[in-house]
Amino acid sequence: MDQAPVTTLGRLSRASLQILLIAAAVALVIFVVVHLRLVFIPVILALFAATFLQPVARFLRGRSVPNALAALLALVLGVGVLALIVMFLAPRVAYELGPLAQSVQSGANEVGNYLERAFGLTDVQLDQAIDEALTTIQAHSGTITRGLLSGALLVGEVLAGLLLLLVILFFMLKDGDEMWEWAVDLFPPDRTQVDVRELGRRAWRTLTGYIRGLAIVATVDSVLIGAGLAVLGVPLVLPLAVLTFMAAFFPLIGAFTAGLIAALVALVAKGWVVALVVVAIITVVQQLEGDIIYPVVVGRAISLHPLAILLAVTSGAVAGGIVGALLAPPIVAVFWTIVSYLRREAPLSAAS
Repeated sequence: MDQAPVTTLGRLSRASLQILLIAAAVALVIFVVVHLRLVFIPVILALFAATFLQPVARFLRGRSVPNALAALLALVLGVGVLALIVMFLAPRVAYELGPLAQSVQSGANEVGNYLERAFGLTDVQLDQAIDEALTTIQAHSGTITRGLLSGALLVGEVLAGLLLLLVILFFMLKDGDEMWEWAVDLFPPDRTQVDVRELGRRAWRTLTGYIRGLAIVATVDSVLIGAGLAVLGVPLVLPLAVLTFMAAFFPLIGAFTAGLIAALVALVAKGWVVALVVVAIITVVQQLEGDIIYPVVVGRAISLHPLAILLAVTSGAVAGGIVGALLAPPIVAVFWTIVSYLRREAPLSAAS
């Protein structure tokens, strides 16, 4: 009579333990990455870049181009494209950052005035609430700034990290398969090597699917929302489109933040009606992304519930700030791929 409840409780306990173990492992990885960022961040960024450049190097090798030359050409192509994008966008975006900040501040003040009229708040109460919010933001900003100034944004460390990134990326493009085979050979020459090789293949497929898919989602979001802002005559379209693109790499949280900023700019420039239209456009684009684009281009690579992604982003931000929030989702996706394989496939292969 008591067997079914015990079995259900046991399954829930195992599932909870697995979730806790995954969360602990991801937090540990992010902690190590952040504190050894000069080594690990170039490696991770090289992995991200390799997901885009590996097909180029493979295409060149298929055209009888020597391996080293194919890797070098793919690397030069990637750096060149990135440099052209930065040269085109950076001056215009930097020029409009000041007006963007002023528009956001003016929009926040206008919303505050509306709340004051709607809810009968006094100027003192409103100013006190704003001051408390600004104090909190400044406190966290100070922590982040101190961490950045003492770490990865120091000029020497940045230059060393960039050089290390280029070297690692070159060897990944040139000898990636050989390096992985060397790692596989460290395991016993039995079924374990088969499982490790398959785990690596699935983890790489998950990472490439996530990064490429997220880049497609970010591009679609920035183009559609930027086009909508341009049609409505909202100013500062380019920095808002760039912000939307960058925010897409922070799932859920980034979309809300970029949408809020765009709405505040529209509020100041065009009034409440246009601001509400902007909110409607962003909502439609986000629904299109969530229901069609994201499941098609990203959902095939990972199968994580939005709540799991939100918790991953939040945990990553707590453990490692902006860097942790950026790295947490792909790390969780790869971990989940490994756990899913070990649960479903590895026991069968061990039994055989």
